[in-house]
Order: sequence, then C-alpha cells, then structure tokens
Amino acid sequence: MSSKKNKTGAKNPTRKQQAERIKQAEERERRAKEAAEAKARTKKIFTVVVCIILVLALGIPTMALTVLSL
Repeated sequence: MSSKKNKTGAKNPTRKQQAERIKQAEERERRAKEAAEAKARTKKIFTVVVCIILVLALGIPTMALTVLSL
C-alpha cells in the first residue's frame, strides 16, 4: 500500500489511524456528555438546597411569632 499525498501535501491516514481518531472522538463526546449531566445534576441539587433554606428562613420566624403571640 503506497501512501499518496493529498492536495495539501499531507499523507492520507491509514484505516488504523482513522479508527483511532474515531475512537478518540467518541471518547471526547462521552466525556462531554458526562460532564453536562454532572453539571445539570449539580444545578438541580443547588436549586433544592436554596429552596429548603428559603422555606426554613421564612417558616421558622413565622412559627416563632405564632407561638409567642399566644
């Protein structure tokens, strides 16, 4: 198998090199997808924690005023 040069002067990649590039691209896609899922999960957890803090911050003083006013 002779390695021909294309218009830019670079050699054409072999099947093994093409397979390796495809494998690397799939790995990058998988990592990017996992990172996006982790980011979304972190955002959901943060939202829930903030909501809980707000409920407690508003609920505790209200209950305290209710109990003390009796």
